[in-house]
Amino acid sequence: MDSKVEKAVLREGGFRSKLKGLGSLSNKDMLVRADKVDLKRLDIQLDQQLNKVWAKGKPVKPNETWEIDVAKLEIRYEVARGTYGTVYRGVYDGQDVAVKLLDWGGDGYSTEAETAALRASFQKEVAVWHELDHPNVTKFIGGSMGTSELKIPQKSSSGNGSTSVPTQACCVIVEYLPGGTLKNYLIKNIRKKLAYKTVINLALDLARGLSYLHSKKVVHRDVKTENMLLDGQRNLKIADFGVARVEAQNPKDMTGETGTLGYMAPEVLDGKPYNRKCDVYSFGICLWEIYCCDMPYPNLSFAEVSSAVVRQNLRPDIPRCCPSALANIMRRCWDPSPDKRPEMDEVVRLLEAIDTCKGGGMIPQEQGSTRCFCFFPALGP
Repeated sequence: MDSKVEKAVLREGGFRSKLKGLGSLSNKDMLVRADKVDLKRLDIQLDQQLNKVWAKGKPVKPNETWEIDVAKLEIRYEVARGTYGTVYRGVYDGQDVAVKLLDWGGDGYSTEAETAALRASFQKEVAVWHELDHPNVTKFIGGSMGTSELKIPQKSSSGNGSTSVPTQACCVIVEYLPGGTLKNYLIKNIRKKLAYKTVINLALDLARGLSYLHSKKVVHRDVKTENMLLDGQRNLKIADFGVARVEAQNPKDMTGETGTLGYMAPEVLDGKPYNRKCDVYSFGICLWEIYCCDMPYPNLSFAEVSSAVVRQNLRPDIPRCCPSALANIMRRCWDPSPDKRPEMDEVVRLLEAIDTCKGGGMIPQEQGSTRCFCFFPALGP
């Protein structure tokens, strides 16, 4: 037998043996002239048949509408590292972005069930964030539930090489805002303070953003100046919405290290049920911080703050130089009773009605002592 024909017969016999188990051929069909065999066609048919068999019971899940194309993302350098993840500067599809990686499951703390629950919650809340569109809410660009293909710098912008992301990591991509956090902006102005008009503009941006979120049935639950970002024109945008709620469930969460106790409503601190009014309380604290460019409760420990806020109605000291219209908004927002706190849309209207033409800003430290002389103690809200 010609060697080429012999090889063809052997290959045909191999394909027949593979296809026999599929039940598509009879015994009569097994007798075929080797020189009439179309091997290329058989290769294609075999691949198609096997793919159908292997695919049974394993449907391919379509990507979510918010999932990114990993190939379009370039992560350039680390910006910040926190308890729950790391933030990087990057470019996605030609746009400057901030990339936050949340690593669940690979830390040795989370069980498989806990990790699955966290990822399911993340997926649900990111889907909500994807639908939001407001000038005072950081624009969500996309995310990914499986980021193992990403390459990230090892340390910083000057570092060499890259490292792979753990397979359990989740990735969130948002617009990059060059102004940094509101917290850092206030720290930079701790001595000279902010003009009253700037205070009201920042407060209005935050109030409008929260009012929008609440209108969409979204509760931020981690309102603080660290979670507010500024663009190049000093417009404020709310960040870390939604994801903050998922993060709070992380077993590594140590409340004393998060720095958010000073913003927490008493009902939250006391473990009671709460709703969107917890954001209103936190807004009141942020409003005080924006006006004063200072930290509330600087001399108290986290444990002391938690206890005093719940049991003694502790609130930040309002300066005597603070206009009564603004001071009244603060007091109403941090009322111990959630029902007595205003809705955020009402807060927007109250702030819009304030006249900033006559001044009223905080007195700079250069004109007073090392700590503003116009503070006076507030015994309660």
